[in-house]
Amino acid sequence: MPPAPSADNCLLIAGQLAESCETRTSPSGVTISRFLLEHHSGQIEAGIAREARCRIPVMACGEGFARAVGRLPQGAPVRVRGFISRANSREGEYRLVLHAVHIDILNAKPPESSESS
Repeated sequence: MPPAPSADNCLLIAGQLAESCETRTSPSGVTISRFLLEHHSGQIEAGIAREARCRIPVMACGEGFARAVGRLPQGAPVRVRGFISRANSREGEYRLVLHAVHIDILNAKPPESSESS
């Protein structure tokens, strides 16, 4: 089976860091940051409201990601865009990981109102 186009494997999900980020350097010198993203939202499925919850491991490669997420504390809100793949290349292993292409660091609290009285 030929590989699908990259647009057919794209995930955008927001949540918070369930654990602080771990960073290491691969044998080839690439900086790899990993964290666990916890998501919670309300969704509509078949016309019925339901709660959606999950934890998904995120892997972000490169110095820029390491600087951005490496300093974030547990509980920091983020939005991650990327693609899903197997956690490792062992045959028969089907744990998934989100490979980050872009990470937005979200504000933890809403901005203050600037209305004048």
